[in-house]
Amino acid sequence: MKKNLIFIGMPAVGKSTVGIVVAKRLGMRFIDTDLLIQEQEGKLLREIIAEVGEEGFLKIENQVNSSVKAENSVISPGGSVIYCKEAMEHFKKIGTVVYLKASYQTIKKRIRNPKKRGVVLREGQTFRDLYNERIPYFEKYADITVSEEGCRIEETIENVLKAVKNRRNETRKNRRFPKKLDNQA
Repeated sequence: MKKNLIFIGMPAVGKSTVGIVVAKRLGMRFIDTDLLIQEQEGKLLREIIAEVGEEGFLKIENQVNSSVKAENSVISPGGSVIYCKEAMEHFKKIGTVVYLKASYQTIKKRIRNPKKRGVVLREGQTFRDLYNERIPYFEKYADITVSEEGCRIEETIENVLKAVKNRRNETRKNRRFPKKLDNQA
């Protein structure tokens, strides 16, 4: 059974904050892959991006995330990990991907200044454009989606814990009683 939880979502959605508490509550480790990237490169994320650009950063992000060796861990990658095919395939293999979903308005209110937060916007791209671009990726990779709309952080944590428990119970039930296909007598 996949023992890891991987949190995806926009910056300021609470991947690290929610992730740390969920890890504590479930007795799991917590891994922030942005910190692994900084450790490997010996620089802050914004310094890496300034040096190698967005494409170069995505290569590093893909390499670090796709080589994460983890068991019984909550993993919080950066928001742009969804552009990293190998990393996302790796995460889907080693765990359950949890998409923390919030509206553009909620994230914009939390983040205030995307540039200071280390959000990379291409020339002429707005934060709204980035949000709209990423949503289909989050939805594509998510095994579980937890909406944060109108929730305080404690409620989001409870909703994640409930969703994970339900998912694990479903997985267990499906293993014990495999569904028969219609064409099987």
